[in-house]
Amino acid sequence: MRTALVYHEDMTAARLLWEDPECEIERPERLTAALRRLQQGGLEQRCLQLAPREASEAELGLVHSPEYVSLLRGTQALDTQELRALSGQYDAVYFHPSTFHCARLAVGATLQLVDAVLMGAVHNGLALVRPPGHHSQRAAANGFCVFNNVAIAARHAQQKHGLQRILIVDWDVHHGQGIQYIFEDDPSVLYFSWHRYEHGRFWPYLRESDADAVGQGKGRGFTVNLPWNQVGMGNADYLAAFLHVLLPVAFEFDPELVLVSAGFDSAIGDPEGQMQATPECFGHLTQLLQVLAGGRVCAVLEGGYHLESLSQSVCMVVRALLGDPAPPLSGPMEPHRSALESIQSVRTAQAPHWTSLRQQGSAPTPRPGTCSADGRTSPVSPGGPTFKAVEAQASAVLSSLLGQLHLHPTPPVRTAVTLTAPDAALGLPPAVLHQEGSAPQEETRAWARLHEALAQDTAFTALGKVLHLLKGILDGQVSSGVAMTPAAAATLDVALRCSLSHRAQRVLCVAVGQLDWPPDLANDGRTLWLDIRGKEAAALSPFHVSMPLPGTTGAFLSCVLALVLPLAYGFRPDLVLMALGPAQGLQEPQAALLAALLRGPAGGRVLVLVEQRTRRPCCT
Repeated sequence: MRTALVYHEDMTAARLLWEDPECEIERPERLTAALRRLQQGGLEQRCLQLAPREASEAELGLVHSPEYVSLLRGTQALDTQELRALSGQYDAVYFHPSTFHCARLAVGATLQLVDAVLMGAVHNGLALVRPPGHHSQRAAANGFCVFNNVAIAARHAQQKHGLQRILIVDWDVHHGQGIQYIFEDDPSVLYFSWHRYEHGRFWPYLRESDADAVGQGKGRGFTVNLPWNQVGMGNADYLAAFLHVLLPVAFEFDPELVLVSAGFDSAIGDPEGQMQATPECFGHLTQLLQVLAGGRVCAVLEGGYHLESLSQSVCMVVRALLGDPAPPLSGPMEPHRSALESIQSVRTAQAPHWTSLRQQGSAPTPRPGTCSADGRTSPVSPGGPTFKAVEAQASAVLSSLLGQLHLHPTPPVRTAVTLTAPDAALGLPPAVLHQEGSAPQEETRAWARLHEALAQDTAFTALGKVLHLLKGILDGQVSSGVAMTPAAAATLDVALRCSLSHRAQRVLCVAVGQLDWPPDLANDGRTLWLDIRGKEAAALSPFHVSMPLPGTTGAFLSCVLALVLPLAYGFRPDLVLMALGPAQGLQEPQAALLAALLRGPAGGRVLVLVEQRTRRPCCT
């Protein structure tokens, strides 16, 4: 099993023992509701379940002072009145006689996960823990957080496993100032946090949560803060933050491990965040992170207080970690103006420290004439909708998502490959199916008549295999595929026409190399054609975009993140056809990365066509 799940029921023991409206939302049901949803969806059973342990006091000491650890140890013997008095010395914290045990289990669970990933026992995983940790500081509890689970895990990975570069991604709706303080002068840890800020008017009300707080000393540039200055941020805003800030910097940093402070109070329906991102968005974000660090991603639960939204978001992360395709993103894909302003402020503050942000130019700007009533490209109303209206909207969205998952189950085959030479299948990864089937001769012959190049025996045979694989993808039996062909241009044209006549409503074609737009193809909005080759950039029509093939790896990444993926997500394709034609010029790692990133916009449905070469292609 490639994905681990770490949980222990003892972490539900701590609870609030007195009335406190601020703290009552951090309750044991956060864990039990998420676990129940994982079990109902069959996800827990697909994970390797690791038994957590209590972290040792030496491990806690990697981040926290001995005096603070001793103070927390003493809470086990305090009565309710004493616990309440001690809790009042901190900001938004409550203690319980079980807090010390629960908090040590939360740290220990996180360390167990990191060890399993770094020792190769699993590829990735989720630690389902409480209390959360990202606000906790060296000698102070803060914001429901007791010990800083993720910060301790980063120090542990450095000291026990010798890691030199660790990325921490904090998508909780609150700024994880505890993590920032711990690593702000450390260039070996890149900390990225987006958070509700509202120009400093939202908790924790810190000046150092703004975009211009970039770290201290040698750590300058390794703290990346993206402040949301309005509520209501949604899927398009979160995706834009990843594509235009986090991922360019992360690729340049090249982490050996990704730790996610996975707070879901940034999801729709949560009373703390008041944001609009739907659960499937977190699946997409997780998929994007998996192209980093060889896929070594450890997610650790932080906040999240709307139980249904939290539970579904947790499931989406686990599905993505397991390799399941994420459902298509819902809602408008045009970011808010406020979000774009925040993204640009971060890029401006970070540009002196990161070549990738200088290469990519400025962040996208709102297009003229795109203002709409829902606030896309215009300010969000400060008052916003009523809580009841938000709750009703969240319930409708979450119910719709469950229905979508029921109608579109995960395909039984993740990746299939068709090859013209049978012996080329030797050495394929075990999870990749070598598909030997072919479409019926009559069907293949009918499609082959469109191109003289497909009449040749080898091309005809390859076309039959491509049509069979394509049908499997469109029918939901296969998620993605790779096919070899001696006639990439002609096969791409047939695959496109066959897709549109079968089930696909919109097809994205990414043509790399000497592959031209078919001259008689209808420009009706059902096909978006991206030409990537050595010609100047041009929008030849609203649905035909040409761009030069970047000459360096950095420029290639910039092109993919700043142009290809935003266009792909905005188009919402049912299928992606990616073709590597003659003189395509991509290195195999670049081609594999492009195919992996294109899985997101199309729900995993990607078919890669490769012009016949002697080397076996990389698989998606």
